Amino acid sequence: MSITEEIKQLKAEKNAVILAHYYVEPEVQDIADYIGDSFYLSKVAVGLKEQTIVFCGVSFMGESAKVLNPEKTVLMPDASADCPMAHMADRETIEKMRAKYEDLAVVCYINSTAELKQYSDVCVTSANAVKIVKQLPNKNIFFIPDRNLAHYVASQVPEKHFVYNEGFCPIHEHMILQEVLDAKAAHPGALVLTHPECPKAILDVSDYIGSTSGIIQYAKGSEKKEFIICTENGVRYKLEKENPDKQFYFTKTGPVCTDMKKITLEKVLHILQTGENEVHVTDSLRELSGKPLERMLELGK
Repeated sequence: MSITEEIKQLKAEKNAVILAHYYVEPEVQDIADYIGDSFYLSKVAVGLKEQTIVFCGVSFMGESAKVLNPEKTVLMPDASADCPMAHMADRETIEKMRAKYEDLAVVCYINSTAELKQYSDVCVTSANAVKIVKQLPNKNIFFIPDRNLAHYVASQVPEKHFVYNEGFCPIHEHMILQEVLDAKAAHPGALVLTHPECPKAILDVSDYIGSTSGIIQYAKGSEKKEFIICTENGVRYKLEKENPDKQFYFTKTGPVCTDMKKITLEKVLHILQTGENEVHVTDSLRELSGKPLERMLELGK
């Protein structure tokens, strides 16, 4: 029996469902029941009939799934797979901003710990941030933890006053503008599709800015045949699978999230066999961090 057949058999026996982010390896995406970006997976996690959720992603994703599904078992294939940006804000700064600005909404990117979420008013993803911030009654917005996404959202919602945090995604932050320009020179007919976690200099030379799912949808709907992709390279698999007649290029320094790549078929099989790496969230943390997540799902409809 192959490893994928073993996973399928155990999944049925354990009443389990597998969720996977676009940034994990192709073979892991292939065994998933649902594949998507953070917003899609957070929506899917709510209301699944299966009792066990195997989350092929990083720790904040498993936490969010557990917060939204307290009665279910959530397992992470690799307990050490984390997102550095998820920790790049703190309670002290949030409290300082609340004291400094009246009529302040603390908007928390879903790429954050449950600890940070509990001090926030609403969560957002890169797919719904603009839509949700526009709906908030507050004039002042403290956007945590990612400054790049915050600056992009601010450019789309000029009627709000933004206060910026200094967090960032290391993968997107360290993309090199010259490498994007070199790719444009090498492929002059290609459109540049960029994730808003990238710095403004990259956004300024882009033809489309959007979430991972947005990039996939844009490429599929475009009549163009060549694209330069400015986000983590795991998305290449989905792009090429859905668009066999199109070409996708990445920058010379490959944008790779090593934490996402920790997820393997062997680890998925292991946790189905053992039940290891279960996500636990205290009742009080679940209640407090669940409110901004639930508000996101409501406003993001």
